[in-house]
Amino acid sequence: MDTRFGTLCTAVVFAVFVRWVVSLNSYSGMGKPPMYGDYEAQRHWMEITTNLPIKQWYFNGTDNDLLYWGLDYPPLTAYHMWLCGKVAEWIDPDWTSLFASRGYESYEHKLFMRYSVLIGDVVIYIPAVLLYCFLQKKFTHTQKVLLSCVLLLFPGLIIIDYGHFQYNSISLGLTLWAVIALSHRHEVLGSAAFMLALCYKQMSLYHAMPFFCYLLGKCWQQRWKKGFFSLCCIGVSVLATFAFVWMPFLSDKDLFLQVVHRIFPVARGVFEDKVSNFWCSLSVVVKFRNFMSHEGLLKLCLATTLLGLVPSSLDLLFRPSGNKFKLALVNSSLVFFLFSFQVHEKSILLPALPVCLLLPWRPFTSTWFLTIATFSMLPLLVKDGLVIATLITSILFIIAVELGLQGVSSDPTIGCPVCIWSSKNLPWLPHRVFFYAVKSGFYASLMGALFLGLLSVVVPPPSSLPDLWPVLISVYSCSHFIGFTLYYHIVQLMTTDSKETAAQKTKKTQ
Repeated sequence: MDTRFGTLCTAVVFAVFVRWVVSLNSYSGMGKPPMYGDYEAQRHWMEITTNLPIKQWYFNGTDNDLLYWGLDYPPLTAYHMWLCGKVAEWIDPDWTSLFASRGYESYEHKLFMRYSVLIGDVVIYIPAVLLYCFLQKKFTHTQKVLLSCVLLLFPGLIIIDYGHFQYNSISLGLTLWAVIALSHRHEVLGSAAFMLALCYKQMSLYHAMPFFCYLLGKCWQQRWKKGFFSLCCIGVSVLATFAFVWMPFLSDKDLFLQVVHRIFPVARGVFEDKVSNFWCSLSVVVKFRNFMSHEGLLKLCLATTLLGLVPSSLDLLFRPSGNKFKLALVNSSLVFFLFSFQVHEKSILLPALPVCLLLPWRPFTSTWFLTIATFSMLPLLVKDGLVIATLITSILFIIAVELGLQGVSSDPTIGCPVCIWSSKNLPWLPHRVFFYAVKSGFYASLMGALFLGLLSVVVPPPSSLPDLWPVLISVYSCSHFIGFTLYYHIVQLMTTDSKETAAQKTKKTQ
């Protein structure tokens, strides 16, 4: 038992050590006035929430210039910033002094900010990862430790939270707690946990449709009285959690609407910078603003997103199962990332979370996706001076996947819906054809990403095309994400669960 515990502690300490090393690098906007970057945004929110009354947090005024990193996340983020700000104020009042602390970048303050991210990781995200891995019954202790290490070493999240500087691990950790709860039939707790994730970052809406369809589908499978009671309990849990978090903002209609307006900035553009989604890639050849109004673009994004959610959502609603739920989380978040309005590069972390959860069963495709997901953020990471850190953590991740799950060397045709269909309907077609085709595609994909990455770092773009490399990286990554979206949709639609099928048959006989 002591040896097992020591092995687990070693894995966690190593994951924390990697985070600490990454935090020694530069961060978003370091030494770049007047706006600096996301590091300054988080610090400024601590300044605002600790110096102003709660009713002024989201309103523009003489003491709160919304054009200078105005608070645009839900109340739970604001409370978190208030708590961090109070601790910062207790350590050194200069760190959160209104107006005077703008762009504050002392060594001690950097340590404080870095530790605030690590504490959120240690309290919420890392325990959720460990619990998820150790609840996998078919794995040995060593396999569970290796899986934990792999999930904790995903470079995309580490680089964004500890390099670029954000607190994504909190919202993703709350979502993971919700997934764990639902996987063990604690629907009320799972609903509350996911509502907390939504109240921390509105981008958790990327995962909302699978949660809704899965819970409704599970209630529908029960006898109507028990199902209705379960649905009511879930509804009460969601509403109570929402009311608890939003309570200070519910007493005033204008205040509530202002918060909603801030967290859903529909007046902004369809995407931020050069994000690897459908609209940004298509804008290279189709200039939507030349023939569509802002409102028209908003409606187009809404329509395509809703349409893209239909197949996965309906399948999960009428055939709910744990496997389909995880796949639907991937599909829903990818559809949102590709087609929705106001998408950031960092939003790829939302589909990356459920893909991480699929690593034990689909190590090859999951590793492929997570590698491209990290690569898709390269233009942002180059700007922040995080290229070396990204390269090293990516290599560590692939090594961990290979040692723990044989991800790259595993058979990519296992569980592949196309391969399963062809084996049944085209028995004359050799299995090795698909094996070598997928492997060749994987290595070609990585070589292409490496080539583009080197060009973007080493070769200056022509003066007439200053955004050449970010655009090429976005289009290249987007083509992968479209392919992965199709793949995971096919996998979900072809997935069957014997337990769920048996439950449906039992219901029909009752």
